Amino acid sequence: MSPSSDRATTEPLAALVAVFAVTLGVSLYAGVVDDAFNTLDDDRNIATPTADTVEQRLSSAGVVRPEKLDSALDGVPANYHGNATITATTGERWSGGQKPPNSADIEARTVSVQIGPGAVRRGTLTVRVWR
Repeated sequence: MSPSSDRATTEPLAALVAVFAVTLGVSLYAGVVDDAFNTLDDDRNIATPTADTVEQRLSSAGVVRPEKLDSALDGVPANYHGNATITATTGERWSGGQKPPNSADIEARTVSVQIGPGAVRRGTLTVRVWR
């Protein structure tokens, strides 16, 4: 056997292991990319982050002020419609935005509501968002 015949040869087992490793790496990468793109579906609940934004715009020192309701709805994302309703335990109710359809995403949370000068009561902020 000549010395040049020993060059550029690979053991069959090492070649199979290398092909397996590359195939496994590509498969894992494809799985991660697929999972990342699945999180971009339109099926997510857009009301939760919108409610966070609306509550921040309504609140001052942790107390929701109903008179800010119309301007707080500017926090609704572009290409969406929104409705926000504040209901105090005293029975008072404030609402802003369009009338929501039954298919709207909904987020409701307990908040402190200023119902008058120096009067704060527990209440509920309900935010509905739809396209």
